[in-house]
Amino acid sequence: MKSDKKIAVIGGGSWATAIVKILCNNVKSVNWWMRNEASVRHILKYQRNPNYLQAVEFDLDKINVSTNLIEMIEPADIVILATPSAFLVETFEKFPVELLENKIVFSAVKGIVPEFHAIPARFIHKTFRTPYNKIGIICGPCHAEEVALERLSYLTIACQEDHIAEEMADLMACRYIKTTTSDDLFGTELSAVLKNVYAIAAGICSGLGYGDNFQAVLISSAIQEIENFIDEVSPIHRDVKSSAYLGDLLVTSYSKFSRNRSFGYMIGKGYSVKTAQLEMDMIAEGYYAVKSVVEINKRFEVEMPIVNAVYNILYEKISPVIEMRILTEKLS
Repeated sequence: MKSDKKIAVIGGGSWATAIVKILCNNVKSVNWWMRNEASVRHILKYQRNPNYLQAVEFDLDKINVSTNLIEMIEPADIVILATPSAFLVETFEKFPVELLENKIVFSAVKGIVPEFHAIPARFIHKTFRTPYNKIGIICGPCHAEEVALERLSYLTIACQEDHIAEEMADLMACRYIKTTTSDDLFGTELSAVLKNVYAIAAGICSGLGYGDNFQAVLISSAIQEIENFIDEVSPIHRDVKSSAYLGDLLVTSYSKFSRNRSFGYMIGKGYSVKTAQLEMDMIAEGYYAVKSVVEINKRFEVEMPIVNAVYNILYEKISPVIEMRILTEKLS
């Protein structure tokens, strides 16, 4: 039995495309907002996103796709934000935020809002006046590309209200998606932000020629940094060895589909930041996240040598060779 719940997905990239694909298994229809009018026309004609996950074919009886943000959001019970974090402020700049006040808002944004150095949950709360108990996050470990291939994947759905998390988990579960729930809204979201930074670090090291042995030390140190940071920012009981934390870190740091790892790899190979960004033609969320995490950590003063190394390479323009050599002396 398909749900009558009205859902709007905001974003036109690979993750938004994957979410729409998943939801079509369990709901009668999905409102899908995309920025690009040409992409909307292409989907309406060919049933495929022309720019992302072109193998996914959509049943147009199940989706209503448009560039009109108000028309897509106004009738929705649940709004899922799946735009790159760097575009969130721009997307909602002229939007009448009162239309979102009584809605449940989930973030599938895998980054930090750079204008405010804020995780998406805080941005949603401040901008839309949505109470935290009606805000949720959809996180991995899960790559959109494997969803498109219908390979078994796992999602963690976090919300402070258990029944909201469970409802969304049911809507996202299907033959190739297994879901679990969590009440750790801030921890899961901060971890999802940080893992992109560590994936860049893993890519840089790979580009420099470091092997699997060092990568193991790097990632085991990274999960300790994540734990220390999120425990300081949001001190509740959590197990960072679970899939929402460690699992998401591992897949983002090692997968061939990881854009953050790919971005880091190019930096390690000698590309400039600008050249790497142009070469990828996709958003590496960790690039924006590391600057914001360093800014946030000025308040908490958690020791984060890997984060600092990535920041020094990307923003202080210190040689990756030198910075990673210094980092190797700090890890154990």
